[in-house]
Amino acid sequence: MNLTIENILLVGSLLLLISIFAGKTSYKFGVPTLLLFLAIGMLAGSDGIGGIRFDDPQFAQFIGIVSLNFILFSGGLDTNWTAVKPILREGIVLSTLGVLLTAVSLGTFVWFVTDFTIYESLLLGSIVSSTDAAAVFSILRSKSLALKTNLRPTLELESGSNDPMAYVLTIAFLTLVINQDQSFTSIIPLFLQQMILGGILGIGFGMSSKYIINKIKLDFEGLYPVLVIALMFITFSATDFLGGNGFLAIYICAVYLGNQDLIHKKTILKMFDGLAWLMQIVLFLTLGLLVFPSQIIPYMGIGLLISVFLILVARPIGVFISLMFFKMRLRRRFYISWVGLRGAVPIVFATYPLLAGIDKANMIFNIVFFISVTSILIQGTTLSVVAKWLKVGLPETKKKLNTTDLLLAENPKAEMKELLITPDCFAVDKKIVELGFPKNAIIAMIKRDDSYIIPNGLTRIKSQDTLIVLADQSKIFDQVYKTLQTDKKHKV
Repeated sequence: MNLTIENILLVGSLLLLISIFAGKTSYKFGVPTLLLFLAIGMLAGSDGIGGIRFDDPQFAQFIGIVSLNFILFSGGLDTNWTAVKPILREGIVLSTLGVLLTAVSLGTFVWFVTDFTIYESLLLGSIVSSTDAAAVFSILRSKSLALKTNLRPTLELESGSNDPMAYVLTIAFLTLVINQDQSFTSIIPLFLQQMILGGILGIGFGMSSKYIINKIKLDFEGLYPVLVIALMFITFSATDFLGGNGFLAIYICAVYLGNQDLIHKKTILKMFDGLAWLMQIVLFLTLGLLVFPSQIIPYMGIGLLISVFLILVARPIGVFISLMFFKMRLRRRFYISWVGLRGAVPIVFATYPLLAGIDKANMIFNIVFFISVTSILIQGTTLSVVAKWLKVGLPETKKKLNTTDLLLAENPKAEMKELLITPDCFAVDKKIVELGFPKNAIIAMIKRDDSYIIPNGLTRIKSQDTLIVLADQSKIFDQVYKTLQTDKKHKV
């Protein structure tokens, strides 16, 4: 079936609806939602029962880049700097050196077992060198499994920040495949330029975005998420135009913004959470439509061999060498090695050789797709089992409120207190966004004279105001008192 203007909305909405229902069911059986989204796309494609003919790598790549912008930005906004700061060095080393070692070791293996040239082999290794955070943690949540100590933030930081490195390596080795006369050392300046400019511009755009968001006065609250979307795309495209890594820039920009006081932050977070889920579904469905299952069958043997080597050898090499100078228990290193789930990002990166028109582009794309699927099947369905076997997991006995929960929705389990603002308080005549309010607390309402005000970041605190404050734990109120420079005796 060919998509037309008349039926594209119907087909698209039905696929979204089916994906959402399938995703809900997947939690019960421990199947990653990613795999189901891909499967639905494949079933709807030309080789499936849907018969939708889609063979446009350029459009798929465009959807992939746009989707990755939202997914990475949303992940950055949700990154808690306090949680990742203690393991920042480990996360950065894993997302850079770990990715490089994985790409090189796998590429070397591919060179030995196939007729690929060394650069083609390293290109394939680079494409599948990054991990997928969404699939990893959807499985952990489905099994109600929590990870000990700082293992979870380590995996979150690595998964959220390793895509830029894989992208740089993919572009670099694709350049060497196209230009055979260039030397390996010629890609080093490109690598340094991409990573350094991406990091610097990410911080710069983050600071400028905070200033714009807090200083501009828009008439409607709903326009603030639209403003952030515009700033996100400007960060990505401007960084890319200047020769930096746009993916790295938007991730760093989002991490900075997510740990700052922003006007209407709860609206921004809620909007991006929904958009990130939408983009994941759209991306996986698109990639499922793009692949032709009948073309994958001839490469299943070599694809399985490469996939097993990636899981059992290449990924552990990258992890163990990267973490050799850090103090970490052996079983934690083994678990990080096992959590090397490949997802949609490698399939997106595999469209670059297709568009470049290199000789083995179709073979690389089909092998990469098969590697992603087998990685999800082998690793994705065993994450919780391996966590318990290595004794790095703990069953969740009680779901705690996090910052996002407090910001996005009312929760009856949150503690509430009323605080009177006296004339000598620091908060008098200050905007809420200027207070540096604790992350796990929120000013839900202000009682002023005989009226109640629902505040936002621009609301200015007045003397004799009564603040109705929600927090997830009673001890958070000690930070609230310190921030407001009031005292417990001023509670109403």
